[in-house]
Order: sequence, then C-alpha cells, then structure tokens
Amino acid sequence: MLYEHVIRPALFCLDAERAHGLTMSMMSAAQALGFGRLFMKSIPEDPVEVMGLKFPNRLGLAAGLDKNGEAVDAFGALGFGFIETGTVTPSAQPGNPKPRLFRLVSEQSIINRMGFNNHGAENLVKNVTGRRYKGILGINIGRNNTTPLEKAGDDYAACLRTVYDSADYVTVNVSCPNTPGLVKLQDAGSLKPLLTKILTERDTLAAEKGRKVPVAVKISPDLQKDALLAAADVIAECGADAVIATNTTTSRDSVSGNPLSSENGGLSGAALRDKSTEAIRILNGHLQKKIPIIGVGGVFSGADAKEKIEAGASLVEIFSSLIYRGPGVVKKILRELK
Repeated sequence: MLYEHVIRPALFCLDAERAHGLTMSMMSAAQALGFGRLFMKSIPEDPVEVMGLKFPNRLGLAAGLDKNGEAVDAFGALGFGFIETGTVTPSAQPGNPKPRLFRLVSEQSIINRMGFNNHGAENLVKNVTGRRYKGILGINIGRNNTTPLEKAGDDYAACLRTVYDSADYVTVNVSCPNTPGLVKLQDAGSLKPLLTKILTERDTLAAEKGRKVPVAVKISPDLQKDALLAAADVIAECGADAVIATNTTTSRDSVSGNPLSSENGGLSGAALRDKSTEAIRILNGHLQKKIPIIGVGGVFSGADAKEKIEAGASLVEIFSSLIYRGPGVVKKILRELK
C-alpha cells in the first residue's frame, strides 16, 4: 500500500530514467543499512534445480534493472531466487541519447532504448564481489556498440572471461533491439559460429578453473516461427544450457492507442505477456526438454508466472511489475506460486 499510494506516485512524477536512478540509489542505501533482511522472514521456500544449479525458488529479476550489479544484496533480500545483472559489455559505454525510457502507464508497460549503457564488465565484477546474497547470480553479456558485428564474438568471449569467476550462469544477449545490428546475431547462420566461439571459451575456462558455468541465450519475441525454431536448434546443438524467452519487442500492436507507442525501442511489461508466452510454448513443443526455458515478459502475478511455467518455462523473471507494483510483488508472486 505504501508503494502504491505514496512511493510510486512520487517516482512517477519524475522522468523515468531519473526515477530509476533514484530507485537504484535507495536500493543501494537499503543494502548498506541492512534493511533488506526485513523482507526475508516470510519468503516461502520452493527450491528447483535448473542448468545443474539449485535455485531457492523459480522467480528471478530480469537483466536491465541492475545493469552494474550495484544492489544485488538489496534485490536478493526481496526474495528473488535468482538475479540477472547486466547487460554488461567489455568496455563502459554511455548508451543511446536521452530521453530513452518511457512509461506506458495505462498498459503497465515500458519502452526503452537504453543501448547497453553500463560501466563495463570489470566494474560489475568489482560490485558483486563479496556479495552476501545466497541465491543464484546470472550475468548478462553483450557487445559494445562500436564493435563491428563480425567481431562480436570477441566481445562476448572477453566478457565471459571477465565475469566467469563471479557468475553462477552467464546469459548471451543477442536480441536487444537497441544496439544496431545485434538482432542479426540470432540468425542461425550467425548464431552458430558465435555460440561455438563463446562455448569453446567457456569450456576452456571450465578446464582451467574446475567449474563449468552454464550459458543461456536470450532471444527476441519478434522472430518468425521458422527463425525461432532454427535459433532454438542452434542453441541446443551448440551445447548452451538454457534459452531465455524473451527480450523486449519492437511490435506496437498491443499498445497502438498509447501516444508513446511511436517511441523507438523495446517494449516490455504487461503488453508483452502473451507474445512471450507464445514463444515459450513454441520453444517447449520443439525442444522437447532438451534444454530448459527461462520465461520473461509481463509477469505481474502468480497466475502470470504459472502461465509461463505451464507453457514450458522452468524459471520465470520479472522486471516491469517491480516498477509498477513495488517490492511487495516478489513475495506476492512467490506465495501465489506456492
């Protein structure tokens, strides 16, 4: 109630990106002061094993909210079974020009064209080192905007090397619509050599360090069915450990009446729910449990999470519902799932 009637109205009076920055500052402060422990007392336990990892529960924080791993302990204290930080790139970069983040309040959705703004992979590693959070930490990696598409594999391999010791799993982001040319890496012909390079690097690191870090691949909801199935085949055949479905969409069919629908960028939130669930359903029918699916897109309730799981997801992530419903949504979803 406090979030809905006091905190959210105050935050929504601010520019969306400024509000996000303020929220991250508050989360970091809560982390430093230890307030997050108050949330943990009544979080239901519901462990599940996926990718060879034991998750405390099925609900995770999607990449994009804590890009630099600045508040992992604070977000973890809300009850998440796993947290995915990033997307992070080898070198720091500012991202796209502002404004680049927009709330579609009536649709409980968000459009962003951030462009992988982050402080670099080494900075993220520094931030998450020494974390107290005991859940699973995923690190989402991408390519710098200035790196030619044909050299993208070098960026992903460099990121993987940098974050390897800090990650429980690593996500390869080839589906963000806000980095020029990136989505072309989902094409089966481009995806196979890219994943081969990344997974070869992973296997080399595993042999060196005695620990094999699972690698997931995040895909777009905008792929046509044939392209989606072709990408899924490559992901499974190359030996990746999971597929994340889905990233944001460039479609505006579900928000066509909103005056902000003309803004460029990826659409997330409630307006993405059905499209992401359908992608999960198609992937599940095709993959036949060869690799697990992590579902993300429009999860605002336990019923939404169950819909993703029934469609074939082993784990579920949220993003926009945390912004619209506040920190209490984590506990609410977990109780409804239980």
